[in-house]
Amino acid sequence: MEISARLKSIPPYVFAEIDKKRQAAVARGVDVINLGIGDPDQPTFKHIVEAAKAALDNPLNHRYPPFGGMKEYKEAAAKWCQNRFGIVLDPESEITSLIGSKEGIHNILAAFVDAGDVALIPDPAYPVYKSSTIMAGGTPYAMPLLAENDFLADLDAIPADIAKKAKIMFLNYPNNPTAAVCDLAYLEKAVAFARKHDILLVHDLAYSEMTFDGYKAHSVLEVEGAKEVAIELHSLSKTFNMTGWRVGFAAGNSYAVKALAQLKSNIDTDIFRVVQVAAIAAFNGPRDGIDHCNKIYMERRDIAVNAFKKLGWPIRPLKATFYMWLPVPKGMTSADFSGIMLDEAGIVVPPGTAYGDCGEGFFRMSLCTDKARLQEAFDRMEKHSITFERNKLKV
Repeated sequence: MEISARLKSIPPYVFAEIDKKRQAAVARGVDVINLGIGDPDQPTFKHIVEAAKAALDNPLNHRYPPFGGMKEYKEAAAKWCQNRFGIVLDPESEITSLIGSKEGIHNILAAFVDAGDVALIPDPAYPVYKSSTIMAGGTPYAMPLLAENDFLADLDAIPADIAKKAKIMFLNYPNNPTAAVCDLAYLEKAVAFARKHDILLVHDLAYSEMTFDGYKAHSVLEVEGAKEVAIELHSLSKTFNMTGWRVGFAAGNSYAVKALAQLKSNIDTDIFRVVQVAAIAAFNGPRDGIDHCNKIYMERRDIAVNAFKKLGWPIRPLKATFYMWLPVPKGMTSADFSGIMLDEAGIVVPPGTAYGDCGEGFFRMSLCTDKARLQEAFDRMEKHSITFERNKLKV
């Protein structure tokens, strides 16, 4: 038997491959510190778990959920968006449920992209934007995220012929993997670009609440007229430490929401009702858990910033996400550096090229481990002379 050409066209999922290397190191007896994946190490907030426990006892919740999400779930999501961003959404026509935003990314592409269509993809970026474009038969066009542009995609640099062919454009701020943020003026420019070229603008807002030092992330739907061209993907994974629960929603342009919901109704049977009840508790609950986690991430960030400075890295504190995006030492590739970290220090960090060609020369570090373990990672780096000035491999 033979796999499809579609599957052959995409590489193995980067985090699965990174985990294979981690497991191999563990098998060799290495005490591995995994700073590779963005999975919150704090538990889901207690009031959310308690709501799920109570919902399990109701036999109604054991049955199929309604397509597109329970009425109460969509209403709670709309209310949360209004409270947080000041935007008004019709729960019935402008919101649909997602089994996490990852499937939303894949399915919005399947709903809108045909063979020959171009998808404008940030580079570096979450790998699913590119792989799902390819699986949909489309052609990814990379929008470089460069340090000199504060890792903002330069919309003016997109050639006119590419913009004409483009069907969809992805943006993601706060950004994975670069931790970059944008202001509302940038989103206004993106909406104007999408309107000019008749492009569906998809804003992946998975990290909206993971912000620091007074910065607050914006919804693209805050922009006047954004609903004409934009859909936004929201996830409860990082905001409420619910990565394993697989729950989120899409909001915005009613035509795009309807198309996404129609496609999903043919391939999945929506979110387990119990999980939707838990999500309602998350939306309606207090923000103290979010604030507590952000304080933890800021403490870890500050440890990392000070440690990297000591090791010679040029660095400044990030304003959002729990990722650090850093240059590798001169004379090394991203893969070289990632290999050194694992082989010499037992630390997993993804090479920047895992997120696209423009990621060459960088690596990403996650802050999803406790302070003691994080400090141990930096102690190992110092012990093995893994500094920014190191310019060759040990022999």
